[in-house]
Amino acid sequence: MGTPWRKRKGIGKCPAPWRTQVGTMSPAIALAFLPLVVTLLVRYRHYFRLLVGTVLLRSLRDCLSGLRIEERAFSYVLTHALPGDPGHILTTLDHWSSHYEYLSHMGPVKGQILMRLVEEKAPACVLELGTYCGYSTLLIAQALPPGGRLLTVERDPRTATVAEKLIRLAGFDEHTVELIVGSSEEVIPCLRTQYQLSRADLVLLIHRPRCYLRDLQLLEAHALLPAGATVLADHVLFPGAPRFLQYAKSCGRYRCRLHHTGLPDFPAIKDGIAQLTYAGPG
Repeated sequence: MGTPWRKRKGIGKCPAPWRTQVGTMSPAIALAFLPLVVTLLVRYRHYFRLLVGTVLLRSLRDCLSGLRIEERAFSYVLTHALPGDPGHILTTLDHWSSHYEYLSHMGPVKGQILMRLVEEKAPACVLELGTYCGYSTLLIAQALPPGGRLLTVERDPRTATVAEKLIRLAGFDEHTVELIVGSSEEVIPCLRTQYQLSRADLVLLIHRPRCYLRDLQLLEAHALLPAGATVLADHVLFPGAPRFLQYAKSCGRYRCRLHHTGLPDFPAIKDGIAQLTYAGPG
């Protein structure tokens, strides 16, 4: 009776050759996938660099310094830029972003598109949703016609504090540039009554692409867009605002144009600025 028991005890064991095969499978699979991994790394190397720079390294520097990237950039501006010279401040921010830490700002290429449109349209009042560090705010402010007014909205109080300092350092007072702290969804309904904004001749959307469509419809609902108003929306291709673009093209109230660009310091990553011209409520 002892022999059958020993045979049954061995039934659940893998033969030695099978155990050897299992042990050698993982390296073989890894080698098989290695060309694919290398191909992906080469093809999307710019996206990996962007991810490392804007997420991993930025988070590490935030923890080590106790400051956000906007605050570190402003400290650099204070020691390297000329107060009262918005052009020099913008150049200093570009240098910081290219040589130290990627700032995720609009950058000079997109900035030229924005400034050209402001100069061409000569808007009496501009609304910017998404102040961030104040880079695009300075671009607009220095291109405004005499007597022009810019209202810029930033939801994050800490970021808004940095932007406020940068705007005043550049020489723009509150009559020219007024910074409003709050979410765009809450601020837009109050613009007419609380901030005496009856119309926005030019609107820049540069906050969160997923909010573009909601905020555009809010501007329409509160009759803040006059016929002929220009709406500019950044980052419509990367990270992208497909619902916003689809609405603008299909609703029949806008003429649409797309300015193809790349990300500042990452020109291989394709992006674009959508330029909408409002035809009226229809």
